[in-house]
Amino acid sequence: MNESPKKIMTVGITGASGGLYGVRLTQELLRQSYKVHLVLTEAAWQVFREELQLDTSNREQVITDLFGDRPGELHTHDLHDYAAPIASGSYRSAGMIIIPCSMGTLSGIAHGASGNLLERTADVMLKERRKLVICPRETPLHQIHLENMLTLSKMGATILPAMPGYYHLPKTIDDLINFLVGKALDSLGVEHELFTRWGE
Repeated sequence: MNESPKKIMTVGITGASGGLYGVRLTQELLRQSYKVHLVLTEAAWQVFREELQLDTSNREQVITDLFGDRPGELHTHDLHDYAAPIASGSYRSAGMIIIPCSMGTLSGIAHGASGNLLERTADVMLKERRKLVICPRETPLHQIHLENMLTLSKMGATILPAMPGYYHLPKTIDDLINFLVGKALDSLGVEHELFTRWGE
């Protein structure tokens, strides 16, 4: 029996600051029993080491510690594994999110480079007219950054900058993380209770 693409999602985590956003989002998808295809860049592992203070010498153990013991199904892919199912448009899924997205990865996607599995999978999302959410994390932004975002927006991608809101009166860093991740899940059409919505 074929799987329902409604419960399949691809998550990319790059070397932009804010790797915890991608970690939290992946954890929430797995908690909701999604099948998650996870692709991390080499720079993402550096961010895990520097920002999350993780010992990344054993990457398999890091993945287990971060994402184990959840009902979903996690598949990690090498950055250059073009034989991965997500590299093909015939493999159906609900969509893809890159959180956080570096300006290098953003540029590669905007120009159709497909220089690695992350860029190729994003290219598949665009050509198949599926959901693609890009969460850029950089400041300030110059004209090339902005033009690349506009290019992807015109092609149907959602540009969701890592800009947490404050109207929900956050009290902790977790509150800020959950707000941004919740907004990202909203863009993917995934229900959640990570923050209190305005008026509730």
